Amino acid sequence: MTPLAVSLDVFGSLDFWIGVGLLAATYGIFTLGLQLNVGFTGVINFGQAGFMAIGAYTMAILVVEAEISFWLALGASILVAMAAGLIIGLPSLRLRADYFAIVTIAFAEIIRYTAVNARELTGGSQGIGGFDGAFLDLSDLMLEGLDSFGLGDQFLLPLLIVAVAVFGLLTVGMYFLQRSPWGRVLRAIREDEDAARALGKNAFAYKLQSISIAAALGAVAGWFLALNLAFISPTQFDPLFTFLGFAVLILGGLANYFGVILGAIILWTLLEGLRLMDLPLDASQTAALRYVLVGLVLIGLMAFRPQGMLGKRQEMVLGD
Repeated sequence: MTPLAVSLDVFGSLDFWIGVGLLAATYGIFTLGLQLNVGFTGVINFGQAGFMAIGAYTMAILVVEAEISFWLALGASILVAMAAGLIIGLPSLRLRADYFAIVTIAFAEIIRYTAVNARELTGGSQGIGGFDGAFLDLSDLMLEGLDSFGLGDQFLLPLLIVAVAVFGLLTVGMYFLQRSPWGRVLRAIREDEDAARALGKNAFAYKLQSISIAAALGAVAGWFLALNLAFISPTQFDPLFTFLGFAVLILGGLANYFGVILGAIILWTLLEGLRLMDLPLDASQTAALRYVLVGLVLIGLMAFRPQGMLGKRQEMVLGD
């Protein structure tokens, strides 16, 4: 068998597709928030990784340190992330778009460095674990059911099922929310904020709501990242996370929630496929090649279909 055939065998592995599915669902939920902000509200949010970190750490700290029920901690983490969205949005959403983008990057980095230095609470660079016991109990029950299908040995399959179900429900929910009167106001603000104000709409309040909902979606993505790794540390919330979310957004297309699903699957099939293929390169070269390939795909997309796979050209024309 040739090296190429051996490499392509990766794509026939169930473990490979479970891993891709988990990453795609996690990044997809994460990117739904970016789609709401960028695609439908016209707000450039580069701090989504910060909201993700808040969701993951809040859940973990409440379970491990405060000994609160895992399920209650999930709800509390959403509320804390939304509160953080309000705190960052209230003083900064009146800034010009590029300045707001800078503020959100700074916010995400503040959260990450706080996690590094608040060692007694977060474990610092050593991280925090031991928060997933309740979910593992649920996972064991699901594996017992999956055993009748010969899938009882796929440890991550229950998490994949839950993540994909949540991703699907959130995507459909955001789709219908966007088609509501509230969602139509967001589009009006994106196209011409002054005109929306002239019609009596409080543009600032609507943008604040958009950021808060995106923060909640970031927190949900944080759960699945934490459960997938069974451990969280500050290095997992690097700004690169947000920019990979933007790659998903560009691949799928602006102002199309279902494009997020397609973009996430394409991105992570490429990244994970290259990582696992048997290439005549060392680890650092393979890592660099993965992002070179993603960059080339994005460049090609911008040249031949700048609106993304499922986007529309008219959605790219935002109001000044």
